[in-house]
Amino acid sequence: MKNLRYHFLSLLVTLLVAGSFLSSAKLSDVINPFSLTLLRFAIAALVLSPFILLKEKNRKVISKTLPRSLVMSLFFSIFFISMFEALKTTTALNTGTLYTLVPFMTAIFSLFVFKEKITKYMLFVYLLGIAGTCWVIFKGDINALFAFSLNSGDTLFLFGCVSMVCFSISMKLLYRGDEMIVVVFCTLLGGAFWMLLALFVFEQPLQWHLLNNSLLSHMAYLALFATLASTFIIQKTTVILGPARVMAYIYLSPVFVALLTMLIEDKPLPTAIYPGMVLSIAATIILQVHHREVKSSPKPISTMALKNEKTL
Repeated sequence: MKNLRYHFLSLLVTLLVAGSFLSSAKLSDVINPFSLTLLRFAIAALVLSPFILLKEKNRKVISKTLPRSLVMSLFFSIFFISMFEALKTTTALNTGTLYTLVPFMTAIFSLFVFKEKITKYMLFVYLLGIAGTCWVIFKGDINALFAFSLNSGDTLFLFGCVSMVCFSISMKLLYRGDEMIVVVFCTLLGGAFWMLLALFVFEQPLQWHLLNNSLLSHMAYLALFATLASTFIIQKTTVILGPARVMAYIYLSPVFVALLTMLIEDKPLPTAIYPGMVLSIAATIILQVHHREVKSSPKPISTMALKNEKTL
């Protein structure tokens, strides 16, 4: 496969994002979401800054890259704020369920923006992926699924999921061939700017002194891996593969969350979730194969093109 490494990178970023749900749950009740998001963006930008500021060619393109990155970072910031704030009134179980809607919403947006059609077959695959992730999240308990209901936190996170879709779409639309490391740096700076503005407007304190050693380790993970590394990978893979293919890997997020929970908390995986894991993996593979075939299929030649050819 021509873009195999980008698919591996998409799998990696899905794993990193899955871990961020666990760390975010630890931090959400300690500090306000604006301050938390500002800190993760600031740490990530600080770590990346030497690679940008010490190279003249990178410094020169900051001014033209930053305006577009401000748009992208706004959507990115809204997603993180929504997640932190939502976790105050809802559970990781509910947010994990709603997050699986992102691939389908991305396909809807791509339909209007990039003219990527959704067939009945594709709709079935998207529903298959949602069913698989719900099976994993609810551990095959149909009663738990029927008991699922939206609260205010769920509604807020759903809005955040829409923002994540817009972030993915905007990356594809606004990319102009700039150095990816500069785009990531400007996106982080833009995110920090929006969070500073939000802190000022809503008069929220920083509260960074409330982070103990344990919480600092979770913040370090969010900043360096779930923000810096994942932002770089998402932007690179989205430009190459397109938003629909990258977002399709989200169906594997609950699978990775379950595996991470097993490793971190030393709990065995319930046998009941295995069928759901198989469905999620199958849906992801089918989506990737389908998008590859659509992308590689020859486009029909227009009538005008045929006329021009005859004229030549």
